[in-house]
Amino acid sequence: MSRIQTTFDKLKQHQRKALIPFFTAGDPNPALTVPLLHALVEAGADVIELGVPFSDPMADGPTIQRASERALKHHVGLHHVLDMVAEFRRSDAETPIVLMGYGNPIEAMGWETFAQRCAAVGVDGVLTVDFPPEEGHEAFAHLTMHGIDPIFLLAPTSTDARVARVTKQARGYVYYVSLKGVTGAGHLDLDAIEQKIPQLRQHIQLPIGVGFGIRDAATTLAVAKLCDGVVVGSRIVQEIENSTEQNVVANVGKLVKELRQAVDQACKTM
Repeated sequence: MSRIQTTFDKLKQHQRKALIPFFTAGDPNPALTVPLLHALVEAGADVIELGVPFSDPMADGPTIQRASERALKHHVGLHHVLDMVAEFRRSDAETPIVLMGYGNPIEAMGWETFAQRCAAVGVDGVLTVDFPPEEGHEAFAHLTMHGIDPIFLLAPTSTDARVARVTKQARGYVYYVSLKGVTGAGHLDLDAIEQKIPQLRQHIQLPIGVGFGIRDAATTLAVAKLCDGVVVGSRIVQEIENSTEQNVVANVGKLVKELRQAVDQACKTM
C-alpha cells in the first residue's frame, strides 16, 4: 500500500480531509526547500506537492511562473529535486511527496531512470501536467512498476471518455482543476464544484483533491466540504515571494496552520 493511500485511509477513518500544499523546489533558495517541507508537515500538511522548476510552465499563472524562474536562477533541475526529497526522507518516512511538473525534464532523464530514482529517494506520486493518460502508457507503466502513483488532472471540461481513462490509470488521488484557467486565477465557482464532484464520484473510487483558485482560509473551508483534499499552491508561493529568506519558513508555516484549521473546521460542520 502506498503512502498516499495509507494517508487518505487514515484521514477517512478519522473523518478528516487532506490538506495538500504546493511549492516549487529551489524557491526562494535551494537550501530552504527541505526546511520548508518540514515546516509544511509541522503545520499540518497531509500530502505535499513539490514543483519541479520548468522554463515554460504552461498551466501556471504568473505567481508560480516566477517561482520557477527564481529556482532556475539557482540552476535547480530534476536531479536536484530528487536529492532534496532524499534529504527530506532522512527524517520523515511518512509524509507523501508528489512531484508536480512537466514532461520535458523527465523525458530528458528517461522515464525508467526517473521511476527508479523516485522509488530510491521516496517519491510517492508524479503529476505531469502536459502528459495526458492517452499518451503515456509506457511512461506510467514505469511508475507503477516501481510503486509510484501516477496522478492525473480532471477539469470542468473533461469528457466522459477522459474521466473513464483517468479512472482506469490513476493511482493515489485525482486532482480536479476547479476552474478554466491557470493556477492562481481568482474566479472560483463553488456551485460548479459542488455539482461536479458528485458526478465524478460515480466513476472514481480514488480520493478527489480540488485545486486552482483556492487562496485563503475561507475558500479552503468551503472547498474542503466538497472533496477529499484541498490543494493550495499559488497562495503559498506568494507567501514565499513576499517573505525574506530569514522569515520565509516561519511565514509559510503560519499560513499553512491557518489553512489546516480551515480544513478541520469544514469537517466539524459537515
